[in-house]
Amino acid sequence: MRNLTKGFVPLIPSAASSLERSDTKIGCTLSSMRVLGIDCGSEYTGYGVVEETSERKLVCHVHGAIKLKSGTPMATKLEKIFTDLTAIIAQHQPEIMAIEDVFYAVNVKSALKLGQVRGVAMLAASTSGLQVAEYSPLSIKSAVVGYGRADKFQVQQMVTRLLNLAAAPEPTDASDALAIAICHIHTVATNDRYAAVSR
Repeated sequence: MRNLTKGFVPLIPSAASSLERSDTKIGCTLSSMRVLGIDCGSEYTGYGVVEETSERKLVCHVHGAIKLKSGTPMATKLEKIFTDLTAIIAQHQPEIMAIEDVFYAVNVKSALKLGQVRGVAMLAASTSGLQVAEYSPLSIKSAVVGYGRADKFQVQQMVTRLLNLAAAPEPTDASDALAIAICHIHTVATNDRYAAVSR
């Protein structure tokens, strides 16, 4: 089981890993990276798989939301989230999961429910052999929109543009999940550039 870590965590690449990255300016190639973004919620849990290709293009492989029926016992909801996320991971083979950091809910009950959903999402990642990177809402919006106070509509429109989608992702939970995945990709690229400069 791999460690669950906050923020971007450099991965130790194996011979088969596609996460080996280097700056093309120093004569090396940049390989692809596939990220599963998760936007947790007690009614809808958004997901989106984004890949940065070796040509530095962003490609969306899948996006959507796991709908949880109101009135369903919480244990049943959590089981569905775990089962569906595990299936998505198996089908689309991301290398890492990116998820929103601690959420500040309007009340304690909502915060507890969201914490349970986040825990199950992290468990699905860990049991599938994935590390988890956590990002604050401010850093996600800043990385995608360039403005930390952007609203959901602005995030949705920028995600549609960055991924060159024919239509805006629905529901907004899905576009938020894609934004989280894009945030991780941008963070990795920034860290790589800093590392290259410091060599």
